[in-house]
Amino acid sequence: MKAWDMPEAEDTVEYARQLILVPILHSPADMGTMAADLEAACIERLGRRHWDEYLALLENFWQEVRAEIERLSLDYRRVDLYQDGLPVCGMELEIVEKAAAAGSENHQLLMDLVARGATLMGTEDPKLLLDEYRNVKSALARGAGKADPVQPINPPSPQGRAMAGRDAYIGRRIGQSLRPGRTGILFLGMMHNVESFLPADMVVRRLVPPVLGAKDKAR
Repeated sequence: MKAWDMPEAEDTVEYARQLILVPILHSPADMGTMAADLEAACIERLGRRHWDEYLALLENFWQEVRAEIERLSLDYRRVDLYQDGLPVCGMELEIVEKAAAAGSENHQLLMDLVARGATLMGTEDPKLLLDEYRNVKSALARGAGKADPVQPINPPSPQGRAMAGRDAYIGRRIGQSLRPGRTGILFLGMMHNVESFLPADMVVRRLVPPVLGAKDKAR
């Protein structure tokens, strides 16, 4: 069974611009200063076994993503990269380099694709990201997290509003910056729902890595 819900090459329709949406799992290396608190909350709420199972899911996740992207045989000179948590700030490459050096496989993949000619794009509103960070930190301090790393926090209202605002901004940002004839790849956490904010003329394809497909079937 294929991980992609994309058509075979002969069935692919002509498009002005295309977005490949990649639902991602966040690793401890992606969680920055909150990594230890999120791990502790997960273990407290759901047990050590749940956390260990999540880490096991991560073990081959990014290798699968890499393999599926490789199979597309993209011309990376015509690819724009959009990333969950990457602000529009003029320092996007420096942020990704730092995260990659800290061990984030997500950001290491971004660096590899940039080296092959892809263009890194700032993706999120810095203010909305800061609001989200404060809300998550506050929720953790209150013990309000559901602590599933796939869905780290069960959002109280302020966080839920921040997430919706982020999705709306991401949709607008991609709509305004992804030019005709180019392909975008959006790496986005599984709690997000950005598709309703994307322009109607954009062809959107989803990648579901095999490990996530298997997890969904097991539910």
